[in-house]
Amino acid sequence: MSRLDRLLRPRSVAVVGGRPAALAIEQCRRLGFDGELWAVHPSRDQVAGVSCVPTVDDLPGVPDAVLVAVNRRATVDVVGRLAAMGAGAAVCYASGFAEAGPDGDALQRALDEAAGPMPVVGPNCYGTVSAVVGAALWPDQQGLRRVERGVALVTQSGNIGLDLSLQTRPLPIAHLLTLGNQSDVGVEECLEALVADPTVTAVGLHVEALHDVERFAAACQAASDLGKPVVALKTGSSARGAEIAASHTSSLVGSDAAYEALFERLAVRRVRSIPELLDVLHVLVGLGGLGGDRLVSLSCSGGEASIVADRCDGLALELPAFGPERVTRIRTALGDPDKAALVSVSNPFDYHTFIWDDRERLVATFTASLVPGGDVEPDAGLLVLDFPGDGLDDRSWWPTLEAFGEAVATAGVAGVVAASMAENLPAAVEEAAMGHGLVPVRGIDEALGALEAAAWWGRRVRRSAPLAAAPVAGPLRILDEATAKGLLADHGVPVPVGSVVPVADAARMADAIGFPVVLKAVGVAHKSDVGGVVVGLGSAAAVTAAAPAVAAAGDGLHVLVEAQVDDAVAELLVTVRREDPVGWLLTVGAGGTLVEVLRDTACLLLPATSDEVVGALRSLAVRPLLDGHRGRPGVDLDAVVGAIGDIARAATAVDDLVELEVNPLLAGPGGATVVDVLATLAGPDGAT
Repeated sequence: MSRLDRLLRPRSVAVVGGRPAALAIEQCRRLGFDGELWAVHPSRDQVAGVSCVPTVDDLPGVPDAVLVAVNRRATVDVVGRLAAMGAGAAVCYASGFAEAGPDGDALQRALDEAAGPMPVVGPNCYGTVSAVVGAALWPDQQGLRRVERGVALVTQSGNIGLDLSLQTRPLPIAHLLTLGNQSDVGVEECLEALVADPTVTAVGLHVEALHDVERFAAACQAASDLGKPVVALKTGSSARGAEIAASHTSSLVGSDAAYEALFERLAVRRVRSIPELLDVLHVLVGLGGLGGDRLVSLSCSGGEASIVADRCDGLALELPAFGPERVTRIRTALGDPDKAALVSVSNPFDYHTFIWDDRERLVATFTASLVPGGDVEPDAGLLVLDFPGDGLDDRSWWPTLEAFGEAVATAGVAGVVAASMAENLPAAVEEAAMGHGLVPVRGIDEALGALEAAAWWGRRVRRSAPLAAAPVAGPLRILDEATAKGLLADHGVPVPVGSVVPVADAARMADAIGFPVVLKAVGVAHKSDVGGVVVGLGSAAAVTAAAPAVAAAGDGLHVLVEAQVDDAVAELLVTVRREDPVGWLLTVGAGGTLVEVLRDTACLLLPATSDEVVGALRSLAVRPLLDGHRGRPGVDLDAVVGAIGDIARAATAVDDLVELEVNPLLAGPGGATVVDVLATLAGPDGAT
């Protein structure tokens, strides 16, 4: 049982207030709510035709769900009374709580206290709609219709919730919840309840921030196990990067990258816009997860075929080439040998218009293109088809749609119909496509993106939960390089032999280490920017000459003397940073002095497997350097992956560590060595 069960399927609804309450009653009637409907108003006899009682204490029964649409101070009193009588949930419409400053924050705390264990949605929210029972605790018009099952949508924004309700895709929506300030009920609890609801086919989220990642992860895992896709539109950015100004990575990644990695880990499909949220949900519900990413595209235009090919180039979709036998079968299906000989049979396939309105040949051609076997084992077929609008004769278009539906059924593959423009896919065509077992999508880009999401969902795998990263408080401090390297060395990470010494002892230390050596300034973060690094020193005399200037770039008294690493073929960036509330974020990428120019990085949540680290490294633009480029040797990938794993373990073992950045990790055929590291910790200097 969930705390939200009575809210999602109420048998009695009460509304408290004036005009907003009246609008909610009207929406309940429009959706055909057949439970008990009660109204509360201190001075009216009725609200929207429903008899009123003056206070919630006078209600004829205990309501399952209540829309509280009174001023913010009265809201606290009403919620307290509802909680005392055992009401199922309160949806609080009023604003002026935590979003309004200190006074509002105190009032929101009072609201939470008054509610006790009773669920409170909001405050400062637009309401909730349960279309499976017709209950609209919603103080405005909305566009949902009564359904038996469908997707659930959860958003913090009331206006986005209203916009989502007005969508016109053939996408049934079972529940819509707007959460406002989330003083009590949050995204995580909603996801839990909706995933467990048998009327919910998928969940779409608009997320500004999560507050309980462990709970969110558990709900996502349950969704994946049940085959219910979760799609998220993540908005908002973090000022976290400004807090770690010394770090290169702070300008490259932040909490957004951490959320991206979290969603990837939890099989949550991330989208970038409201229409994409709906389109991806629509296709995922219609197709489920695809067995692979192989697509056959059909259109009667070479231009459309080219658009599909171009768009697929940037997506994780494959357009497998037709083999000779399939080409022959397709030419035979096209019919007229002379005309068929002029057709370039390829994938994407422009089947030309000479078979237009010939249903028999369309079926044969589409089937020959889609049936698995030999050269092509398609996972989905895409038909690009634009219908004429109102007032135009569309009779010759229907055979193409019907033929594609028959061919998809025969071939046993998923089928998507896409118009190149949204207005060219009328509602009647969408309805007919659904009747043929096809999923209609209003745009080529939208269809391809959603197909990519379906392939991604189909190959989702169970992964370990993210490693918790509790927030740390207090000022930030930088650990000196030698101490940070000692921390890494204690965890088995290869670092150069070296030591911090007074300037006068630099030559003696270099001689003990063995030439060539590197001199570095002490007490400065980005040494190369201030002349604080000198490499390739091959004699004691060279060290003696260079040491004073190097020291002057730092504390003026000391230098770090280290053995030089000479077999590197690639410079890598490796960062581990605490990203509350998401977890520990591992970033790998191209390193060196141009790290912020190249911006070539990949992110994972910890813990990460060796295979995941290898995948991240292989996604980088500098991958050719790792494999060996233009006759140069590649790197010892096992050593690189091992060093990255040891760096991650070392970083997460430090209680007050905020970020540890290795730049560069020098990688070569003989191994991988950390030659520079920057550790940022919370707490005053001298803290442990």
